[in-house]
Amino acid sequence: QVLLVESGGGSVQAGGSLRLSCAASQYTGIINYMGWFREAPGKKREGVAMVHIGYRATYYADSVKGRFTISQDNAKNTVYLQMNSLKPEDTAMYYCAATARALWVSDLFRREEYTYWGQGTQVTVSS
Repeated sequence: QVLLVESGGGSVQAGGSLRLSCAASQYTGIINYMGWFREAPGKKREGVAMVHIGYRATYYADSVKGRFTISQDNAKNTVYLQMNSLKPEDTAMYYCAATARALWVSDLFRREEYTYWGQGTQVTVSS
């Protein structure tokens, strides 16, 4: 069982930055992909950014490309999401997710593919 604990959410004005962290109880040799989904009120949970833990390959939703950066620190079993140039439409609950599955790129942002989930951290961007 892999436990995920997020931190770093908060409130910020449009144009500001936040960094989210997701610490895994273990991931080396277990997790293939780890990253972030978000869910805004009344909307479906959507994939935001993912990283392949072994190859360090990164993947982003079109809506965040150029603004968000996902990174990892294997010594800490932690994945980060640096969010810059935040917009009001980025307001959502952000969930860390991880999977041991080998995925096609086209499946990376399907929530059904992820086994492990964090409790979520709120990000609010005001205009």
